[in-house]
Amino acid sequence: MASQIVHFAGLSDRDRKIASPLPKLRAGDRLELHVHREGGKEQTLSIPPSAAAAVEALLEHMMRGERVAVLAEDQELSPTEAAAILGISRPLVVLRMDRGDLPFRYVGKHRRALLKDVLRLKSKLDVRQTAIDALAEDTEDLIETHGL
Repeated sequence: MASQIVHFAGLSDRDRKIASPLPKLRAGDRLELHVHREGGKEQTLSIPPSAAAAVEALLEHMMRGERVAVLAEDQELSPTEAAAILGISRPLVVLRMDRGDLPFRYVGKHRRALLKDVLRLKSKLDVRQTAIDALAEDTEDLIETHGL
């Protein structure tokens, strides 16, 4: 599968002001998309209930001004793309691959990692960063309280 994490979408401030937020969907609700073509023709598309939650989450993030990308969990990423998701440099991603922290395969001479493996590593790194932040806060507290 070719790597395709190239397009992030977001709403402009103007579009966020005029867009209506999607109401919370409940069991039994149907989601339909109405497309108004340039020539006046209208088309209605029914969104399956299993996809409605994804559409709801997508719009919720975009309404908050966040940029989003839609990817499949078995999407293959280059080290550069993995670095963007992990928030670390490309050389550190390659080091993680070499250490076995991030499974990958070669496609020709190029390394590719699955998105689900990148997200699993990100989760571990986030937990570790939270612990480091808590430790730093405790250290600052000890210095202030006990003058250490």
